[in-house]
Amino acid sequence: MNAYTIPFNKIDLSDLPQVGGKNASLGEMFNKLSPLGIEVPDGFAVTVESYRSFLSQNQLQETLKELLDTIDCESLSNLPKVASQCRTLITNAHMPKEVKTEIINAYRLLAADKNNLSVAVRSSATAEDLPTASFAGQHDSFLNVRGEENLLNAVQQCYVSLFNDRAIKYRIDNGFDHMQVGLSVGVQYMVRSDEGCAGVIFTIDPESGFENAIYITGAWGLGENVVQGAVNPDEFWVFKHTLSQGKNGLISRKKGEKTHMMVYDETGESGRPIKTVETPLDKCSAWILSDPEVLQLAKWSYEIEKHYGVPMDIEWGKDGVSNKIYILQARPETVHSQKTHGKVYTYKLKEKGKVICRGKAVGKKIISGRACIIHSLSEAHKLQQGDILVADITNPDWNSLLRKAVSIVTNKGGRTSHASIVARELGIAAIVGTGNATQVIKDGQIITVANTEGDEGHVLEGNIPFEMVTTDLSKVPKTETTPLFILADPDRAFELSHYPAKGVGLLRMEFIINNSILIHPMALVQFDQLPEGPVKNTIAQMTTDYNSKTEYFVQQLAESIAKVAAAFYPNQVILRMSDFKTNEYASLVGGQYYEPKEENPMIGFRGASRYYDQRYLPGFGLECEAVLKVRNEMGLTNVKVMIPFCRTIDEAKKVLQTMESFGLKRGENGLEVYVMVEIPSNVILADQFAQLFDGFSIGSNDLTQLTLGLDRDSDIVSHLFDENNEAVTILIAQAIAAAKKAGIKIGLCGQAPSDFPEFSQFLVEQGIDSISFTPDSLIKGIENISKAELKRRKPDNGLVKQQ
Repeated sequence: MNAYTIPFNKIDLSDLPQVGGKNASLGEMFNKLSPLGIEVPDGFAVTVESYRSFLSQNQLQETLKELLDTIDCESLSNLPKVASQCRTLITNAHMPKEVKTEIINAYRLLAADKNNLSVAVRSSATAEDLPTASFAGQHDSFLNVRGEENLLNAVQQCYVSLFNDRAIKYRIDNGFDHMQVGLSVGVQYMVRSDEGCAGVIFTIDPESGFENAIYITGAWGLGENVVQGAVNPDEFWVFKHTLSQGKNGLISRKKGEKTHMMVYDETGESGRPIKTVETPLDKCSAWILSDPEVLQLAKWSYEIEKHYGVPMDIEWGKDGVSNKIYILQARPETVHSQKTHGKVYTYKLKEKGKVICRGKAVGKKIISGRACIIHSLSEAHKLQQGDILVADITNPDWNSLLRKAVSIVTNKGGRTSHASIVARELGIAAIVGTGNATQVIKDGQIITVANTEGDEGHVLEGNIPFEMVTTDLSKVPKTETTPLFILADPDRAFELSHYPAKGVGLLRMEFIINNSILIHPMALVQFDQLPEGPVKNTIAQMTTDYNSKTEYFVQQLAESIAKVAAAFYPNQVILRMSDFKTNEYASLVGGQYYEPKEENPMIGFRGASRYYDQRYLPGFGLECEAVLKVRNEMGLTNVKVMIPFCRTIDEAKKVLQTMESFGLKRGENGLEVYVMVEIPSNVILADQFAQLFDGFSIGSNDLTQLTLGLDRDSDIVSHLFDENNEAVTILIAQAIAAAKKAGIKIGLCGQAPSDFPEFSQFLVEQGIDSISFTPDSLIKGIENISKAELKRRKPDNGLVKQQ
């Protein structure tokens, strides 16, 4: 083993002091994970001893130390000057002859019979890629380096980058001794992802910290654009549990614009070995990876995480010449893996505001401040402490500047971009990938960054008032009655998985259709029969990526359901089949062709009545197909199905038969089917309904309206709406008693248990199994349940009298 270079096949994690964190990890994977089929490009490490020899033979140690000791660590006012002097010293120094010789020999051995081999040259510090300090982006990397002289120059430039302003400041912030940090350099085969694609993987959801999802992101060309956040990439989420069972764990995906790509500059016109070009339009609209490729990357990432024992941050590339996929780097993830989820901070706008622009939300927070548009570091003086920084893109050179900002908004980038990573490390909110922030936000304008709507963040005009509630989850009481969620937005599922709910009592399918799918299912089934015009053109454009129009509906719906099911696995997720009213269905794209006009849609053609009717039957078939995909292909058998607004026993039988005809058979593969109790007939005939279904869920809103014969949206009679009305509580008590007698589960979905402690007491006294709450009501609801259970255990507790 040479003193100055070591091949990857002789390196493992124990060599970190000699080769730095990045190279130690590459050697570890190359030697120990290759037997699992994980492809890691070969290479060698230029050791820390080479760097020490470089400093020693040029007599730089004392001079560098003296310079660095002069930095004012409080104000950092002289940091740029000192850093520049250090870099000049390194640049003007000479590589020792023996170091040169070994690097060249190792390069020739790696190249074998390949002339002018292209390699990636990356810095690898001894204090780098640690669980608590990643140093990611602090030191330089060089791609498509060809030839011996260019390689030697790139190695020396890596040494220079150890004294970048940002790297020096990072060491100061993290308490590292400048002269104790050693630098190795990794030299590795270049994967031709310039003709393929590349990106980043986290084995933990980078936004929510949900540990059971693998997040894969990427774009066309070399991966630097993804790492830097220069493009809006494609995104994929894979669920670890079902992946490990051999099921299709791909639970969600989102396509990015991918407008630019980094490629080799074969002409040399740019003066650099790589350049950025516009992505061809056909590639912008295409996914970068096939489903099998996504799953292959996910399996490798899962194995890498298991080997290291911690969540990982991984870089990957697909060679466009050989079509092989490679793992290029792997380091411990350093943000969420260091956190605990002991406290929850809930933000809520008190007023609505005018939306200026939208993007990907990073950090579930709200903040207001003065917008400061920065185009380059030459304008850094403009940013004041407490400003919201607005930029096209950020990079590691901006790190000290970003610490002044209370929020970051960028035109470009995804959840693995530099701006996103820094925002998480600083604990501030960011909105990335807006596309137009620097154009639509005015410099100096007062704006509000609001990241409370799941995946999407909003930049609002003005200072919008908001409130923040802090909840210590360790102090939330445990209850015998099961608390569940009412959910409508799948993008919040990972975030909400940390809350003390034991699953989802009501997942509203119609909200998914309205917010993600947007198209009436019958317009997809009968697309060819639609009249020519704007509606048909819109549907054609929206479904371009799919083999058929109906596949668009099934895939989108299945992935939305799967994201929620994965978040709460193995706890139950009760999915209510679509419960739009005709006027709501009509508002979907193409809906006007299929929906009748009704005087009173609330008690019209809705719920169960639609499912077996020829006017909607094929649409219901698509709903069933999506559920089958989630349960059978993806393995998420914790999904249960619930039928809404089922008026009669005969109707219940027809719906169950219809479901079975579409492959959803009650009891098969453990499928449970629930029914909503929201019509008086459901209570009156509860014993008979209980023979057909596995559980009941009381919809207290509709049950109250239909029991009292009123419309709660009517200004004239809405004051009579009251779930505590005796007529309503008698029906609820009867439904719970019927469920208990039949031995099936029963829960309730509604606002009353969180608003009225006495209503919770009533439900607990009746022995209800579960109560479902909206996310903002969950904690208060649990507290009310706990108080009710405590009173139930005491005599003469004054509860609502059992009916």
